[in-house]
Amino acid sequence: MQFVNPIRDLKTIQAMKEELRKHSIRDLLLFVLGINTGISLLDLLNLTVQDVWDGQKAKSFLYTKDEKTGEEKAHYLNSKIAEILTEHLSNINWKPEDYLFKSKKDCRPITRQQAYRIINHSAREVGISEKIGTHTLRKTFGYHAYYRGVAISILKSIFHHHSTAETLKYLGIDRAEKKPIQVDVNL
Repeated sequence: MQFVNPIRDLKTIQAMKEELRKHSIRDLLLFVLGINTGISLLDLLNLTVQDVWDGQKAKSFLYTKDEKTGEEKAHYLNSKIAEILTEHLSNINWKPEDYLFKSKKDCRPITRQQAYRIINHSAREVGISEKIGTHTLRKTFGYHAYYRGVAISILKSIFHHHSTAETLKYLGIDRAEKKPIQVDVNL
């Protein structure tokens, strides 16, 4: 497995969203859900409509079961996810048990390889030259969460790492880097 990078620049993330939207709302939703929740690709691809939609609107939380511990984890579905999810689900007559990222060929979810092609192609189209892959979604989530004040111990737990050093390396964060961390409680 190759080492891939997070997308660090917010303008590049926006460009990726615009590029993905040109091709498919489904592909845009995959990207937005991945970078806003940090859910693993396998969990993303296995999501069904009922996991994220209550029949009227997006749920506030998505619950996944951790394969290693059996523990149920809650992932917040923010307004950006809800907006694109609503758009995606308004296009087709969906059943609750339908896969959210349904293949255009059949009723199964898209494959890991197809998800990689989607992300990688869009990255090249917007001029990203760094190594990009499906783990880029999780890494982008973690990178931006860290710089917005989420404790590294929380990210370490999300990613199932054994040390904070492992998490910092995974996210491509150099402690010597003097980028300020934004802690905004917005009371």
